Amino acid sequence: MKIFYITFFIVLADQITKFLIKGVSIPFLGIEIKGMRLYDSFSVIGDFFRITYIENPGMAFGIDFGESAKFYITFFSLIASIIISIYLIRHREEKLSLRIPLSMILGGAIGNLIDRMFYGVIYGDAPLFYGKVVDFLDFDFFNISMFGYSYDRWPIFNIADMFVTIGVVSLLIFHREKEDKSTLINTEENSQQRTKENTSESKSSYHEDESSKVTSENLIDKFGNE
Repeated sequence: MKIFYITFFIVLADQITKFLIKGVSIPFLGIEIKGMRLYDSFSVIGDFFRITYIENPGMAFGIDFGESAKFYITFFSLIASIIISIYLIRHREEKLSLRIPLSMILGGAIGNLIDRMFYGVIYGDAPLFYGKVVDFLDFDFFNISMFGYSYDRWPIFNIADMFVTIGVVSLLIFHREKEDKSTLINTEENSQQRTKENTSESKSSYHEDESSKVTSENLIDKFGNE
């Protein structure tokens, strides 16, 4: 399934960047990445684009529904990832305009799911399913209010969040185009049906006129013979 290559590279890019930000130590492989300290930040493009390391205990873009919701968010992400994977496997002949966005959403979901499921255990700060998501992409687009939270900068996010968003927007665009196409096809079919009905009615009217004409001529001939 080549479509899963997209998912794989999204997960790979997401996890590599998160390890670079958070840091990781794998002694038997000789890997030692110090990473950043929590809430450290540095400029990439002035104040517009910064790398800012935070950990998000909730959903995408820093939306937090509380400690008690962590397990359910993680479990829901796991089930959603399985469902999307099954759909992609069973619908191999579906159009790429649907499968590519779904593979992006799947890649983003798995990327953040790894954080939630395993980061707490890997870094020794939370049990399985209760880890925090690493966010670091910090942009200053405009002020925004979302779910009762107000931000003077765009909520900090990661590569997984980015591809989930791109996938969802692509699906909405695809669905809109599909609806417009269906509407156009239905309109053309209705128009053709009305044309056929009008043609049929015209033919029926013509035959009735011809029949009436023949009947009149027969009556005239009958009275004429008498």
